[in-house]
Amino acid sequence: MNKISAHMSVYPLRQTEVSPGIGAALDALAENGVEHEVGLMGTMLWGEDEKVFKALLDAFRKASSVGKTTLVVTISNATPWPGEEP
Repeated sequence: MNKISAHMSVYPLRQTEVSPGIGAALDALAENGVEHEVGLMGTMLWGEDEKVFKALLDAFRKASSVGKTTLVVTISNATPWPGEEP
């Protein structure tokens, strides 16, 4: 397994409220035990690759269960984790 980081942005489409879809995706990250930090335009997450990919899949599925959704993800094995030197 490899350590990776990812930036995720959830875009609920054609929904009157965006919070339920975004909240569902964030719940999936917490349920998977992935370290994450919510920002203004997206969420950063860190972890072992298999755990991060599973959390992203679950996040998309949960957000999609609320309505039409686009999930944009950038993944890197070169981004330092919080507290690590670049």
